[in-house]
Amino acid sequence: MSASVFSGQRHYSAVPSICLKRALLVSKMTRYELECQRYPELSMSKLEATLRKQCFDYDVLLQHHRLHKEFEHRVRTVLNDCGIETRTVNRSEYTQSNIDWADIIIPTGGDGTYLMAASQVAGNEKPVVGLNSDPSRSEGYLCLPVKYSTNIREAIDKLLKGEFEWMFRSRIRITLHGENLCVTPIKLHEHGLHPIYSDLEVKEEMSLSSTNVTSEVVPVLALNEVYVGESLSSRVSYFGLSFDNGAWTKVKSSGLCVSTGTGSTSWHLSINRITEQSVAEVMKLLGTPNQDPGHVKHVTDEFNQNLVFSCEDKRMSYTVRDLISAGVWPDPKGLEPRGFANKIEVKSRCFEGGIVVDGGVFFKFNEGTTATLEIHNCDALRTVKLIET
Repeated sequence: MSASVFSGQRHYSAVPSICLKRALLVSKMTRYELECQRYPELSMSKLEATLRKQCFDYDVLLQHHRLHKEFEHRVRTVLNDCGIETRTVNRSEYTQSNIDWADIIIPTGGDGTYLMAASQVAGNEKPVVGLNSDPSRSEGYLCLPVKYSTNIREAIDKLLKGEFEWMFRSRIRITLHGENLCVTPIKLHEHGLHPIYSDLEVKEEMSLSSTNVTSEVVPVLALNEVYVGESLSSRVSYFGLSFDNGAWTKVKSSGLCVSTGTGSTSWHLSINRITEQSVAEVMKLLGTPNQDPGHVKHVTDEFNQNLVFSCEDKRMSYTVRDLISAGVWPDPKGLEPRGFANKIEVKSRCFEGGIVVDGGVFFKFNEGTTATLEIHNCDALRTVKLIET
């Protein structure tokens, strides 16, 4: 990859190139595989009987599993035919040594598989390019366009010929400050496999990994968003907030969501989007003369579209969910519940607080701990946009 360095930022030539000798395929965990792991002691026949009793459509479950595996096989065959060596790994086999071995990471699944794969790729040098294995059931927003799911060879040829543009998706770095910090990630999908894994055991695991370090960077970067708040969703989250080194504000809410541009089409959009019903009611209160459904829809769509911003934007968008604005809260008054910032600091006053990265990785965040959220160029995720001819 040819590059020149200017002001700490890499700038790439007009015709990009990519080393494609070794490709690591990261396999989606299908629902069928998940159920197999949940019941490892059962034979296939007993597993089928158990799932049917739980009202699963077992035949559909197995069909989608096979569809994914067939897609995975096609990707591997195309890569091998192009002279590219491959390895295929699942979640548990997705280790740093396998990542270091590869020139490119190719998640085969949907956005969940892509997020999991991207979370363990540090720095902005190794490209991550996703292929959607089942567009009929998964949006695959982070993957290559849907047409390449049925034309894998075309996608690989474009990569080999340099018919693409680099994209650097901004990611959020989290630094924790305090005493007895714990930066051991708790992978939420693994807890779903072990229902007997109690809250007490989670706390014990965390305490064993705690140290006396007063500042430490969390070992996972957020591609979509960071959620900060109480682990129990019905409990009010209490913390202090500071934006861009400004004054601190004490807030009570349902938690804080901090999003990248990539994540602005995901949870960020779901939290902040308004409905045509709300727009119509506001227009009625304002006495707006034109309240026909078409105009209401236009205003609604315009507002919601403006919530989305570039995946390469260096700003973070924050949303204080269900901000309590009554009595003394927030303290002091004047906090906007939604906005942009380059640096966000959160001081926990939670009982059982947590930081969740991209909906899949949990870190303990209890009273006395402060988290600093920032975006750095060197943390961006390298991916591609294929050039359409």
